[in-house]
Amino acid sequence: MIVNGIVAEYNPLHHGHIYQMQDAKTNTQADYTIVVMSGNFVQRGAPALLDKFSRTRMALEAGADLVLELPLPYAVSSAEFFATGAVTLLHHLGVVTHLCFGSECGDTGILQELAGILSEEPLAYRQALQQALKEGLPYPVARTLALSYDPASNQEHAKVLASPNNILGIEYIKALLRLNSSILPYTTLRTGNGYSDDTLGTLSNALAIRQAIFSGTDLPTLADHVPTCTYELLLTALEKNTLLSSNDFSSLLHYKLITKQTQGYEDYLDVSGQLSDRICNHLYQYQTFDSFCDLLKTKDLTHTRIRRCLLHILLNIKRDTLSAYKQLGTVPYARVLGFCKKATPLLTAIKERSSIPMITKLADAHNILHPDALLLLEQELTMNQIYYSVASAKSGTPMINEYRTPIVIL
Repeated sequence: MIVNGIVAEYNPLHHGHIYQMQDAKTNTQADYTIVVMSGNFVQRGAPALLDKFSRTRMALEAGADLVLELPLPYAVSSAEFFATGAVTLLHHLGVVTHLCFGSECGDTGILQELAGILSEEPLAYRQALQQALKEGLPYPVARTLALSYDPASNQEHAKVLASPNNILGIEYIKALLRLNSSILPYTTLRTGNGYSDDTLGTLSNALAIRQAIFSGTDLPTLADHVPTCTYELLLTALEKNTLLSSNDFSSLLHYKLITKQTQGYEDYLDVSGQLSDRICNHLYQYQTFDSFCDLLKTKDLTHTRIRRCLLHILLNIKRDTLSAYKQLGTVPYARVLGFCKKATPLLTAIKERSSIPMITKLADAHNILHPDALLLLEQELTMNQIYYSVASAKSGTPMINEYRTPIVIL
């Protein structure tokens, strides 16, 4: 049995995602595809446009056989921890043969080479990195310059490290190396718009689609840029007013920041003393989630990092949160969001080979999870209620109760 694993957000799913899934399936000759997907909040530090069950339906309609949820603290973390959580989950299943992802370079070999260097950290590299950091350079820039210890490959390395999906691919491979996993990496060359291109075009990316929606573009204009299933779900969400953006959480975030101001914010994941002080010093200028991120940005603090930190504060993700997961094996359970009926043999194989329990019904979690793992799951469900409460207030519809929400089955 050949099984592809894909890590995704599908925020929302577009034609490029389908291309990547099909390309991987063709070239690995996979029998099944498992997607580990971020839930209601995503890695750039924002709420997902559509809730996780809607996006699970998109993934299954696009060709996925099984969709699992990436635990929320990993889903809203840096590239390293995001990759660590997702890859560890796929590894624990015991059935995944290939880890498939898109990249700007489309070259698995050079990504593996860089992953090896960054994992082993040769002495010359470590010394060059420390020197660059002492000079005050941001870590990504310092890392790229540190690779100049090998002048012959520096130019090529720098080019690869300049692209976000290449960096994420390297983190996936590093995670495989740390696990000594038998899973093989496979990358698809990204086509169409670049990752940061926010304009609609050939194979428009998720950012451009979201920007178009929030700028008031008529949805029919987007019909050619997304698959039919995505279009229909977006149309329904627009009619119900359930599409969410960061600014929908502005009041909640402001309240949380005010209540924690006297203690500071350094207890929260990734929040440095510098950022904590900036939040405190600028809190009376707070207006919206997005504008506050702009206000806090400095040369050393990227917009994305600030967004993630603010989301960590809002969701109560503290420094010891990921430590609790690590103590239980990084990812202590596999929560199913949806599957295709034809994938029954895959589910059977996972039940036989997985080293972690698989949750298809939340009500069963109390019986199959270690008490500490159950506590983490319950904390995650509480974080998700924040998402559902905002969606409910915005749309005037009843709030989703995950215990009463069935998984998606096609």
